[in-house]
Amino acid sequence: MLGLVPAAEGKSPRRDAQAQSQRHHHAAPRVQRGRASFYANRFHGRRMANGRRFNRNAAVAASRTLPLGTVARVKNLANGRTAVVTIEDRGPHLRNRVIDLSPGTAAQLGMLRQGVAMVEVTPLRLPDQPG
Repeated sequence: MLGLVPAAEGKSPRRDAQAQSQRHHHAAPRVQRGRASFYANRFHGRRMANGRRFNRNAAVAASRTLPLGTVARVKNLANGRTAVVTIEDRGPHLRNRVIDLSPGTAAQLGMLRQGVAMVEVTPLRLPDQPG
């Protein structure tokens, strides 16, 4: 019985990999920096990914990576203005953007004229996790 390790003493590489992936799966989202744009007015009233209708004046945004329901602070890096939004939709569809904002939020951040701004997105509160 040389070289054999009883099953109770050895560690399963598969279990270790699963435990490691679960730890990373629940890690808090990180601050993102990149370009923000905003929805066109024609999307007002259309359904978002969460099933609600889009309101161009609401403090809502779209993100590809943050969970729906996440509350985040968006800071315009050019002028320092901030706004707090809730992630309620998926997007932006252009890969060089990190977030799409409602026109009302874009106005609050002072980016309506430019259309696109460099921002920092900081998650403040994640949605409640089931169970």
